[in-house]
This record gives sequence, structure tokens and C-alpha cells, in this order.
Amino acid sequence: MASASINEPTFRESVDHMYNRAVALMDLSPGLAEKIRVCNATYTVRFGVRLRGDMKTFTGYRSVHSEHMEPVKGGIRFALNVNQDEVEALAALMTYKCALVEAPFGGSKGGLCIDPREYDEHEMELITRRFAYELIKRDLINPSQNVPAPDMGTGEREMAWIADQYARMNTTDINAKACVTGKPLNAGGIAGRVEATGRGVQYALREFFRHPEDMAKAGLSGSLDGKRIVVQGLGNVGYHAAKFLQSEDGSKIVGIIERDGGLRNPDGLDVDQVRAHIMETGGVKGFAGGEYVEHGALLLEEECDILIPAALEGVINLANAKYIKAPLIIEAANGPVTSGADAILREKGCVIIPDMYANAGGVTVSYFEWVKNLSHIRFGRMQRRAEEARQQLVIDELEALSASLKGAWKPSENFKTQYLKGAGELELVRSGLDDTMRAAYQSMRETWHARDDVDDLRTAAFIVSIGKVVSSYHTKGL
Repeated sequence: MASASINEPTFRESVDHMYNRAVALMDLSPGLAEKIRVCNATYTVRFGVRLRGDMKTFTGYRSVHSEHMEPVKGGIRFALNVNQDEVEALAALMTYKCALVEAPFGGSKGGLCIDPREYDEHEMELITRRFAYELIKRDLINPSQNVPAPDMGTGEREMAWIADQYARMNTTDINAKACVTGKPLNAGGIAGRVEATGRGVQYALREFFRHPEDMAKAGLSGSLDGKRIVVQGLGNVGYHAAKFLQSEDGSKIVGIIERDGGLRNPDGLDVDQVRAHIMETGGVKGFAGGEYVEHGALLLEEECDILIPAALEGVINLANAKYIKAPLIIEAANGPVTSGADAILREKGCVIIPDMYANAGGVTVSYFEWVKNLSHIRFGRMQRRAEEARQQLVIDELEALSASLKGAWKPSENFKTQYLKGAGELELVRSGLDDTMRAAYQSMRETWHARDDVDDLRTAAFIVSIGKVVSSYHTKGL
């Protein structure tokens, strides 16, 4: 693997380059194209928290890319390498992602320059609440204006702290819980949110494999069963995607890449066992069920059917793109393929399922959670038992028919159990997510196949999403 190139674009430059490729194929005025491309505003905050007997100053960001729809939506990440350029690029991707999956939000993103591993839980709560305070008092966290969610380095715990901080500062806001999504269930969250992004990756692959014409472009055939997969990053997204693909679709996880190296096993790695080992030891080294590879990034170049980069941006770049052998890449992370690498991979015939679609499961289920918080009722509460009662009528009739036929035919117990189960919140969330991922893929592939000047799914996704943003601006009179 070669070293990184000095000509590598920044993350934001990559997003802008991919945006410009799509805009060049659209009939937009230069002014409108520029308006959609640029970030509306970025707020930088520097605040102090007294920790361990001293004052510690932190730097955080909240960027609003587009307010063609409100509220704007986007996660908050805690990481040492957070910077304004990255936050603005992620906010732009959120705009396009929400438009593509028809979540009624503009794009936003936030970040705090911090390594969460350096602080205990109480210290993290103090820091998170103070960061939230700085954003809330400027309406950069608000149920009707700006709604954050978890991202790298944050999760249910941080979202619960932010929601509580908002409620303390807005004691009469009946919709306070809707100020943030990704909360724990007992704090206004929704079933299926933790797994949502990984589940969305699974649904995206399932939809891709429903179309022989699309599979043929990647030189693949058949189903997900037995397909060899390499996963880069076994965090929340990578873990759930790998787990579901392995346990429910029969895929074989032949490689896993983590901070301290990688694991290889051509017969397949047990994802749950690897995850447990990481939680216990902090890395993959020493795991008995696979060959340890010290330079884990080399596994990006492993022979496989599907490569799932699920951690950081820019891991596939000008330095290693020509060595990538996977015919299909699905971007579970944001921006894992730089614009330069994207061009090299397209030239090689590699099919890339782009991040703005592939990892949209998180914002889709966040949308469901936001709606749940605004409606103040759990999904399924009103209709579940009514569904079961109606379905019981059918079972009763079938059993009466069985009796009249003297047992010559009768419904199986498994059928009765499955049929009688009314849809609860988790089932409805998964159904809504599956429907969303299918519909969004259909809109991309329609553009991909209908236009001779569109030869990849990323450009198709940009064209679809930009078109929807344009429609929103037109209805506003812009």
C-alpha cells in the first residue's frame, strides 16, 4: 500500500467536487447551484469547564448547511480531529441525505474537539451539558429549528443529557423531548434507533441484490448468502451491519479492521465474538478466531465481494484506491472514499453505494423518533391489539374450516403465531426503514439507468437529492 498523496483533497473539497460533478449534468443557474452548495452558517463556541481543580477550555461547532426545510438535522460527534471543514462537509451531506430519503429536514452537523476516553462519566456529563447550553441558548438545539443526534463518540447517554439540559432551560416546552433524537427508550427514544444505521446498510444491500442488472455492473450474481465481506470499523454501525448480514443473510465476514490492526479468516469471523473481545481488551489483537494483521488497513485491499468502510472519512484515497479489489463498496461511514479515489474506482468498474444513501438509516429512524416525540404516543399503541383482534377472526374461520374438513387441512401453529402478532413499535420502525431504503434506491437507480451521462450511483444520488432541494427553494420563491 502506498503512502498518502499530498494531492489528496480535504473532506469538504471531496464533497464539493462530487456535488459539482452532478450539478454539471443539471439545468441549474450558477447562482442557485452556489446557494445550495455553500453552508449557511457555522457557529464556533469555546467554553470552559472546571475539571480536576483546573479550568479546561473546549472548542465545539454547529454548522447549518441548508434551511430549505426546518428543522435542520444532523449528529454531534466527539473526536479530537473535529474541525470546521469536517463539520461543514458533514452538514452538506446531511442536506443531500435527508432530501434523498425524503426526511423533512435541512442539513446540520455538530462536533466537539475532545477524546471521550480521557474523561470519566461525570466529567463527560459536565462537558456535554455545557456544550449543549451554549448551543441551546442560540436556538442551535430546538425541536422546531435544529435537532441533533448521535454520531462518532456520542450515543444514547449524551443525547439524554442534551435533552434534559434543553428541558431545564425550556420548562414550558411540551415538545422538549423532540429537541434531539437517539435518546434511550426511557427518555423518549424509539425502538430500533441504536441499530438503525447498520440495519439501513443491510436493507440497502438487500435492495441492490434484488436487481440482477445492477449486480451485473459489479460482476456479482446470486444473493447475499455466502458473499465475502470485509468491514472497516466495528463500532455501532459496522457491528450491526456485519451482525445482521451474517446472521440473517448468510454473508461471510472474512475481514474486520479496527484501530489496533485487523483480523482475517476466509472461513468467516464470528462478529459477536470479535465485538466481545474488543469490548474486553480494547482491540482485535489476541482474538483466537482469526489471523491478526498488524497493519489493518491492508485488509481494505483483501479479495472479497463487498467492502464496508464503516468508520472514518478518507480511508480509501489516492494512495490505496488502485489496490482495492472489492467489486462492490457500500459506504456505511460518511465520506470514506475521497473524490480522487472515487474516480479511480469508477474507472476500474467498481460499484459504490454512496454514503448519503447507504447510511441514511440513522436519520430515517431519527425522523420517526422526532415524530413520536411530537405526537406524544408510542407507535403501535392505538392499533396493535385491534390488528390482532381482526386477525384472530381469520384464524377462527380457518380453524372452523379445518374442523369441517375433519382435520384434512389446518393452519400450522407457526402460521398462527406469526399472523396473530400485531405490529409493535420495533416492527413498524423496521417496516418504515425498509420502505424508505427501497424507495430511495429506486429513485437513484432510475436516474442511473435512464441517463447516458450518469455512470455511477453517487452522481445519481446527488442529482435526485439536489433536485428535491431545488423544488423546495422554488416553492419558497427562490
